[in-house]
Amino acid sequence: MKSEYTDSIRKEFGSVILDENVSHNETYLTVKRESAVKVCDYLYHHFDAPIVSIFATDERRTDGCFKIHYVFSLDKEDAFIIIKINIDEKSPVFGSITHKIPSANWYEREIQDMFGLVPKGHPDPRRLINFEDWPPDSYPLRKDFDIRTKPPRVKGEYVYRRVEGEGVYEIPVGPVHAGVIEPGHFRFSVAGEPILNLEIRHSYTHKGVEKLFENISIDKAVFLAERVSGDNSVAHAVAFCQAIEKIAGAKIPKRAKYTRTILLELERLYNHLGDIAGIATDVAYAFGAAHANRLKEEVMQLNESVTGSRLLRGMNTIGGVRRDIGGSEEIILEKLSSLNLDFSELMELLFASPSVADRIETTGRLYNDIAKGLHVVGPAGRASGIVRDTRRDHPYAAYGELAFDVPVLKSGDVNARTRVRSDEVYESISLIEQAFSRISDGDIKVNIREIPDGYALGYAEAPRGETLYWVKTSKNMIERCKVRDPSFCNWLAIEYAVLDNIVPDFPIINKSLSLSYSGNDM
Repeated sequence: MKSEYTDSIRKEFGSVILDENVSHNETYLTVKRESAVKVCDYLYHHFDAPIVSIFATDERRTDGCFKIHYVFSLDKEDAFIIIKINIDEKSPVFGSITHKIPSANWYEREIQDMFGLVPKGHPDPRRLINFEDWPPDSYPLRKDFDIRTKPPRVKGEYVYRRVEGEGVYEIPVGPVHAGVIEPGHFRFSVAGEPILNLEIRHSYTHKGVEKLFENISIDKAVFLAERVSGDNSVAHAVAFCQAIEKIAGAKIPKRAKYTRTILLELERLYNHLGDIAGIATDVAYAFGAAHANRLKEEVMQLNESVTGSRLLRGMNTIGGVRRDIGGSEEIILEKLSSLNLDFSELMELLFASPSVADRIETTGRLYNDIAKGLHVVGPAGRASGIVRDTRRDHPYAAYGELAFDVPVLKSGDVNARTRVRSDEVYESISLIEQAFSRISDGDIKVNIREIPDGYALGYAEAPRGETLYWVKTSKNMIERCKVRDPSFCNWLAIEYAVLDNIVPDFPIINKSLSLSYSGNDM
């Protein structure tokens, strides 16, 4: 990191900084608890640095306190600043920054539920993850909470926001839905068909993933990361492996870097094709939906023939990849060539259809200021004018050696989100072709026998957007693993995107944001 950033922070807040530690491209600054709000506000507004994660750790056994970490991204410098504060168990309170940085909302509520640390001044202190029948004073991510615990149920009620007025009524949807999607509750307040307010409620199938990471060996944890959000398996596995590799100071072989890049882009391809198929389905463009679903199926069959898994699981490992895909180069490139042609014809037909344009243009508009305030990531963010892509801003795998464009539009509607994905399909095909042209012979894995004690960030640009892992190791085990899936950032955006739209357009808006229940309910 360039010294101008740390120098500027020290000049502004020198007396409140208690400790500084630099590791890789991460600078950790421990500040006084009462100064956290103004330090975070300064970073966010003065440097225009988005806050990409907030999480707590229970370090009472080693340091006698809890700690909260605020992770800021400095995209232009490929760097991160992590502000840390210490929280005494006897006074488990910290100042909320949500009134300064709206994207902190769910992070702070999550910390309250999982650690019992209260964000003082939070505008919405209701529970986020622990439901009302969860007993008080029972916090799953504290170290003294046994994973085998079966808490007793207690009585409680979640109070939803209410919109009052003549002709206003509520439409509750879910949490159980028709189909195979996971549970989530949507409560609409409407006047006729126009939506006045939407409130969402999730975590019905919270999996306790972060607690599970603390109770399995590091080599087995790769398989758990792959299962956080099934259709983003590669991105999660790569982000986790990178964090461990940074802690170990290991550099993976060049061939492994390029192989990971190819796998990541194959994952992006079938996800984007599936999302476009879903949008076509919801606007009743049956031909386009069938065509896109056929292309998605062809890519998934290609995945299986190359790796043995339709979801590309079991390929990544700490230190590189498990199997070489070099022998499949001709098959992959041949399929991508035909896919490029078929997809071009599909997009030409889809965007030329007046009935499709009528349903997706100006629908579900997410304005830039809202998207930025909520830190909306991935195609949804780029469709609203946010110029961010982890592959370019924090290069990993082989992305730093390849040429690609980051499609960005400004209208923020379903049409823009569809077009961004369409453009990214072409970029993914190009990236895979470039990777194969530059891949060289060599090892696909470096052996890492022992993982030292340490901590680091791992990251990847999943099909839905920026995916983050912060891992802390101790005695060759995982002490803490914070997972931040892109859907955790993007779910709140739907509450804004639907406003002033009509109820029948909700499925299209929802699909265009491509939100994962599993990635959120961790």
